[in-house]
Amino acid sequence: MALVHEAPDWRTYRMDVRRPFAALEPLEQEIARVDAALSALVAAGVLPHARYDRERFARHRAEVAAAFDIPWTAITPRMHRLLYAINSIQQPRTLVAVGIFCGFTFIANAGAGLGAGACYAAERLLGIEIDPGEATRAARNVAAVDGDGRARILPADGVAALRELTGTLDLLYLDANGGGEQGKSIYLDMLAAARHALVAGSLVLAHNSLNCAAALADYLATVRDPANCRQSVNVCIDGEGLEVSLIAGAAPQE
Repeated sequence: MALVHEAPDWRTYRMDVRRPFAALEPLEQEIARVDAALSALVAAGVLPHARYDRERFARHRAEVAAAFDIPWTAITPRMHRLLYAINSIQQPRTLVAVGIFCGFTFIANAGAGLGAGACYAAERLLGIEIDPGEATRAARNVAAVDGDGRARILPADGVAALRELTGTLDLLYLDANGGGEQGKSIYLDMLAAARHALVAGSLVLAHNSLNCAAALADYLATVRDPANCRQSVNVCIDGEGLEVSLIAGAAPQE
């Protein structure tokens, strides 16, 4: 049975996708909703603790709001804070985000490792976007806040790029769409493509676990299987949702 954390108002919490930084609620309530989600992840054994630096996040958000060209996004203010907080807590040495569009989904994760909100030094921060035009925009956006040049934006097919990863992958963020009718069901292909790099304790974050649950049925069944993940929690703080999964162990040997 899937573990679920629900904010009491996730069904009514909505944003204007063209105004990603518009305040939707009092800041204290946004913080409280995300804190409750983090506490649920700690209780489930997915995160070691729920502490992150709120002031660093505020600096990160302000920097991104000033520097990024974002035509639209479904990453709500709550989700932005949650993604940053998870990365801040987990501090992945290697982070890969797939389906980053203009780069906002990437920086929501990678902002804990670069720019004004950095709280640790990552070894590899990689964003993958199949659309060459959006990959160019993402690279330009990220460069505006990445003074140390820590991040890399790769214009590529996500499945192919994940298959070619070397080393271990500490955190994988999925937000891509497959061609034709495949849509979000491509997450399962991406998980399989990255499986050789995922180790016990790696996190996989899958956006749209709520509004695309039907398309993600096979993916969700896979990450909720104890043979694959130690734990998986559907975090419902907005209408999109985020499935947070903790990998159980090494990939099977062939």
